[in-house]
Amino acid sequence: MLTALKAVARRAGVTRGRVAGVRMCCERHFLATAFRQRHREVGRILCYHSIGQPLWGVNDVTPARFRMHVETALEAGFRFVPASQIASGRSAPGDLAISFDDGLRSVLTHAAPILKDYNVPWSLFVVSDWCEQRHSFGDDVMLGWRDVERLMRDGVEIGSHSVTHPDFGKLDLAEVEDELGTSRIMIERRLGLAPATFAVPLGQSGNWTAACADAARTAGYDVVYAQAEETRPAATVARTFVTAFDDRRIFKALLRGAFDRWEEWV
Repeated sequence: MLTALKAVARRAGVTRGRVAGVRMCCERHFLATAFRQRHREVGRILCYHSIGQPLWGVNDVTPARFRMHVETALEAGFRFVPASQIASGRSAPGDLAISFDDGLRSVLTHAAPILKDYNVPWSLFVVSDWCEQRHSFGDDVMLGWRDVERLMRDGVEIGSHSVTHPDFGKLDLAEVEDELGTSRIMIERRLGLAPATFAVPLGQSGNWTAACADAARTAGYDVVYAQAEETRPAATVARTFVTAFDDRRIFKALLRGAFDRWEEWV
């Protein structure tokens, strides 16, 4: 019976991804409406993925919406600073940083020009195999190393996002060590820079363990970023996940902390 229901759902175009997207959209709108602003003593780091690459689904923000996010933050009195400044503890509640995960081409073609218009610093965490074009997403989806090098020369902070973007919560220790160490070695080989920062793929509470944290320190990473605020794994730096659904109202609520106790449903 369950198999038959699943078959009917597939024929109707109902997929797990679409259900997750609908649920996420509803949750974002509800939390933005019900939330009361909370006090915050430190700056906030925003976590984006792609800008104008619909392939990335709920993680993709349109260029127009992304520009609106930047302008909304500036109008609200926020000051954009590097993510490393917030991670180090040298920040104020009005400080805001922008980071990107994965290394999608749109961060070069769409995000970078917008950020340059407003002189906003930002960070990029790359998946080393994807920069080697070892992936199944198709042509011209991911940045190559020359693209990343160009961004680095322009002042973008570059960090690691693993070799293959796995769920670290499901890896054995040897696999964890390989993902952490090999990605760092490859980035240094291609860019001449051994990154000291790592962003956890998926970045939620179940995607990182104490053993992973120990392995990251051994591999040479000083800072590990999550993709969640209050629910993040221990010994990680908080980031606030920005979604495709975040219009002006939701984004303003995000800046006030509406989603600090929320995790992406996957």
